[in-house]
Amino acid sequence: MSTKWKGIAIASAAVLGLSATFGRVEAQQTREILIQGEGKGDSNRFEPGSVAVRPGDILVFRVVSGAPHSVVFEPAGLSDADRRALNSALPGRSGDLASPPLAASGNRYRFTVPRLSPGHYRYFCLVHRAYDEGGEIIVTR
Repeated sequence: MSTKWKGIAIASAAVLGLSATFGRVEAQQTREILIQGEGKGDSNRFEPGSVAVRPGDILVFRVVSGAPHSVVFEPAGLSDADRRALNSALPGRSGDLASPPLAASGNRYRFTVPRLSPGHYRYFCLVHRAYDEGGEIIVTR
């Protein structure tokens, strides 16, 4: 093997080794969360109620029944950085940490999880908060 090709082979091996050293890239996941509600206690819910996610994952909230609904993140305990990240990631935001209204069955709201501190992030439906309609995302790294 010529010196030139040995150099290329060594450089290629070094790049591959560095890629493995600095971590692997995992494919983002898309998860659907159903929003249900008939205005009576336990029938108002997000399903599943708790979802483990990583930054870059996509959540699709889909209204099944009981519209209108919304997705509003609980502000209590959020750092300024996490609050800014959530607000920046909410398309068509209707207010602080709030999705636009989801007015009809079949409406979907797509949300890409931003880079957040690891932890639990509670959210609720503003319209049905009195019925304890809420859920959480658990952000991992």
